[in-house]
Amino acid sequence: MNIELSKEAADYGREAIRAFETAGGDRLLADAETGPARRADAVAPVLAELGAWELDPRRDEDDLEAAGALCRSAGYWGLPYPVAERLARPVDLDVDGLLVVTESGPRAAVADLGLRWAAVTTEGTRFTARPLPDGVPPRTSAFVVPLELTVVDEAGGADAALALTLGCWTLLGMLDRAIELTRAHVLLRTQFGQPLAKFQSVQFQLADAEVERNGVDVLAKYALWSVRCGGAEALADALAARTAALDAAEIVFRVAHQLHGAVGFCDESTLSWLSRYSLPLRRLPWASSGTRDRLTRQLGTRGLSGLFDTDRDAAAASRQ
Repeated sequence: MNIELSKEAADYGREAIRAFETAGGDRLLADAETGPARRADAVAPVLAELGAWELDPRRDEDDLEAAGALCRSAGYWGLPYPVAERLARPVDLDVDGLLVVTESGPRAAVADLGLRWAAVTTEGTRFTARPLPDGVPPRTSAFVVPLELTVVDEAGGADAALALTLGCWTLLGMLDRAIELTRAHVLLRTQFGQPLAKFQSVQFQLADAEVERNGVDVLAKYALWSVRCGGAEALADALAARTAALDAAEIVFRVAHQLHGAVGFCDESTLSWLSRYSLPLRRLPWASSGTRDRLTRQLGTRGLSGLFDTDRDAAAASRQ
């Protein structure tokens, strides 16, 4: 088993980070909040130039890894565009993207895009989804709107696994940036005549946050490998990765805000924007307890396969 991204996928992710920075970087999110109807104008051309919509993560192993790297880069900048959702689009439906939802009160961060959406539950039910504008400004909604669902079929088990996994990669990119911003802040900010980074308590907090982030890094790669292998385990692994990502996000953003102090909640701070716009990913379609509930129901009493399941390794090798 090799869960590391290929060099080509890693290079693609780095190129995407540079491309998003050139397009505006952190300003993209602020501009989208000011003009939500134009939020795709600055982002979609960059994604097209990167060849994002030419990726086929469902059928090509290299494209799947590149899709994960691209979602991570989008998360790093808090990109105001549903990259993971568009990359997860089903090939057998005439839609632009896929949303994982609950049938009760479905919502998603897809306001003001004019795209065609499919939706899927973890039970495998697929729908067409129509966003319903509710008049709530992005400042408080983070582009989240209600959805009107129409049932299509019950063939979406693999769809849900891919969409959840790519969402974990987006959140991982946000955690990368939160750690980076916090490290830069404590190196720059001084107290009692020395940088905050010199204080042992600060070092311990950052170490705890980095351990959590690194754990999500490994699990996101494992979930991507699991999606590539296919089978019933892929959805459980995606849910497990999401559970870990949500737990890590709570710790990373808490530490980041504690070490930034009050400035971390001000618009002048990139952390404030990143933290606020991470909330749809962390709360939809379910927050931590809801994700655990779905994972428990998915697993029943059999448990996760894990890294050393030789039968699964053999089955994966036979598919390649």
